[in-house]
Amino acid sequence: MKNEQHAEGRTRHGVARLLLEEGPITTAAVAETLGLSPAAVRRHLDVLVANGEAEFRDAPRRGQRGRGRPAKLWLLTETGRARFGHAYDDLAIAAIRFVAEGGGETAVRAFAQRRAATLVDRHRAAVAAQHEVADRTKALAAALTREGYAASTRRVGTGEQLCQHHCPVAHVAAEFPQLCEVETAAFADLLGTHVQRLATIARGDAVCTTHVPLGGTEPAGPGATGSNPTDPNQTAPTTTEGTPS
Repeated sequence: MKNEQHAEGRTRHGVARLLLEEGPITTAAVAETLGLSPAAVRRHLDVLVANGEAEFRDAPRRGQRGRGRPAKLWLLTETGRARFGHAYDDLAIAAIRFVAEGGGETAVRAFAQRRAATLVDRHRAAVAAQHEVADRTKALAAALTREGYAASTRRVGTGEQLCQHHCPVAHVAAEFPQLCEVETAAFADLLGTHVQRLATIARGDAVCTTHVPLGGTEPAGPGATGSNPTDPNQTAPTTTEGTPS
């Protein structure tokens, strides 16, 4: 079973690479180039579309207008192109290093705060509309998923754990942890309660995990108080199955 899944994954990666290199491209052209049946290609394309990695457009008609639907031309989305890597991380690290050289820690933190504010402010109204902390946490997870963080929540004891299974800036945050620290404070502000970051992908953990204690019902807003991610006196709740230890 695992071998079959691995083979499927390899084939799908090949389909995606062809879309990257030759797209927009028709299903028939993909099938001919890779030696696959059109039905097999369509199956892989359907999965790529469901994952947000591919899209299609109608091929322009040439000559006299014929009957039937125009052929589909397939190409990768930005999400699909990201699976092949890019130099954005190197560029971002170089840019923040330049900021650090000119303005030091204060300038880096100000940059991180601007980035976090931009991220959460787009979703502030939707999150603040939820009365309970648990519901606000779920709304935040949904918002983060839309931003590419593949987030989810799970109840752990007297709190919720907000789990980000992907981090688009993990490599940058590994050198500049201020991004994680400020993001944590922004979550606290948005949720209207203190929170505590338990694990981060940037530090080598499998998931970015943030503990959100339940019980508060005050609206999320600028007056909320967040935890200090660098405070050694704070005691982290125990992680559970599904979160990094």
